[in-house]
Amino acid sequence: MTSGQRRNLARFAVLSIVTALVVFGLKLLAWWITGSVGLLSDALESIVNVVAAVGAFVALRVAAKPPDRGHNFGHTKAEYFSAVFEGVLIVVAAVIIVVTAVDRLINPRELEEVGLGLGISVGATVLNAAVGLILIRAGRKHRSLTLEADGKHLMTDVATTVGVLVGVFLVALTGWLPLDPLIAIAVAINIMVVGSRLVWRSGAGLMDSALPAEQRSAIDDVLDRHRADGIVFHDIRTREAGHERFLQLHMLVPGDWSVQRAHDLTEVVEDELHAAVPDLNITTHVEPVNDPRAYEDWRLE
Repeated sequence: MTSGQRRNLARFAVLSIVTALVVFGLKLLAWWITGSVGLLSDALESIVNVVAAVGAFVALRVAAKPPDRGHNFGHTKAEYFSAVFEGVLIVVAAVIIVVTAVDRLINPRELEEVGLGLGISVGATVLNAAVGLILIRAGRKHRSLTLEADGKHLMTDVATTVGVLVGVFLVALTGWLPLDPLIAIAVAINIMVVGSRLVWRSGAGLMDSALPAEQRSAIDDVLDRHRADGIVFHDIRTREAGHERFLQLHMLVPGDWSVQRAHDLTEVVEDELHAAVPDLNITTHVEPVNDPRAYEDWRLE
């Protein structure tokens, strides 16, 4: 994918920003009408959506920049920073919801105009769900952790709102006021788990985690075909940075081969690897198979 195509992904972040602003306004209105702490907590979570959407837009713009003298391997890890930031914001929002709900447990309050407030929140939820699904699909299609994280964030917001709406409806139906904050606390715990998982996944990317087992297996299948011809491969290392994938390896060939012959084989192997794993950046080091120095200090712990 070219840098221009990556920059085009920012339009999804703009969609997320606009949606977050509209949804926040609707939820704030629903809280103001009803006085429900659940709906207030839902609105507070939407503030995080606005901040996260802006962060996603910035991250996608930075990640689309081509490699330069200061960043020889590009800027794709900017997406991991954005996803970590978003995960932390999700957890913070959950804490705010819990604090607000506990206060309402201690100081219960009657709800007002529940029907109108619920109707407004339902409209906001439908909008959030539609945009969330669009972002998740775009993120998976283009292997953008930022878009996928933003979409999942919106879907956790949908889950939050659904839980809150059920709680507010039951409060209006039964008159049991503690149910409103209790539902809010339950939903907060759920989104806290989602945010924590997002932070963990993004942190793994910043730590240069190896490629998933399925992609590593595809790489090994290619190399095994050439091992059958007496070629040796070792020091095989992989990592992932945003949508980019990196592979480095040592290829050992007979010492009496010409440079041209070794180069020709390298081209064949790399072409097959590119076909097996898209967006793979390969660095191949050619060594003579009969030289003991080729086997020194290469084993991974």
